[in-house]
Amino acid sequence: MNKLAGKNAIITGASKGIGKAIARRLTQEGINLVLAARRQSALDQTVAELKKEKSGEVFGVSCDVSRLADLENLVKVSQDQLGKIDILINNAGVSSQYPFERQPLEDLERLAHTNYLGYVRLSRLVIPQMIENKSGAIINMVSGSVLVEPVPRSFLVYSSLKVGLRAFSKGLFWEMRDHGIKVTAIMPGVTDTDLTGKLAEITREQKERLISTQSIEDAVIFALTVPANVCPLELAVINQKTPWVKPVIPFAQQHPK
Repeated sequence: MNKLAGKNAIITGASKGIGKAIARRLTQEGINLVLAARRQSALDQTVAELKKEKSGEVFGVSCDVSRLADLENLVKVSQDQLGKIDILINNAGVSSQYPFERQPLEDLERLAHTNYLGYVRLSRLVIPQMIENKSGAIINMVSGSVLVEPVPRSFLVYSSLKVGLRAFSKGLFWEMRDHGIKVTAIMPGVTDTDLTGKLAEITREQKERLISTQSIEDAVIFALTVPANVCPLELAVINQKTPWVKPVIPFAQQHPK
């Protein structure tokens, strides 16, 4: 028996990469989805693709997770379309890789509002209903870089915010567990997605240091299907060949828009 069929989920950053892969996997499990992403065109394409699976309802909502009003609208539309929200997967994120003295100042606020506050605010918006229902699951995509002490060079701000997100996730679990709400932090290594796939500098050797999205999908399914009295607090999904002393992604890069 599929225990996930018929449940309702929100996934942010769902139009490409890890978020899209998770969305496809959850659709195959019969979960109804509201997908959020900034670019409406990419979101519409993803929704159209997933609707062909015909296993669950799929809706798309344009949302910039750095904006509180967008998050409030996302939750409202999700509740209007699906009713209760059983699962929240916070996945949206932006990257900015620079030595700290050259980090653009405008990137600091963008990183903080997207990679940290976006997760915290959206969790805060869905939790009251989960408490009322005495059940729910929140999965936060953190980063494998939080396993390194000190955090990797040129990812100082990005990784420090992820360290904060990891601490938030762990603390949220302790506050929410008596309400029947599970909170899981997934810490993926560098993953083979649009970002790494569009880097001309990625060599065959470096490709072998990337993990597939399937490994992360499997971690999500594991977190959602363990017995009711079990919560995987943290799941690290790391390629054994990942070198922490030498970045897999070169400094000189063009991030896809």
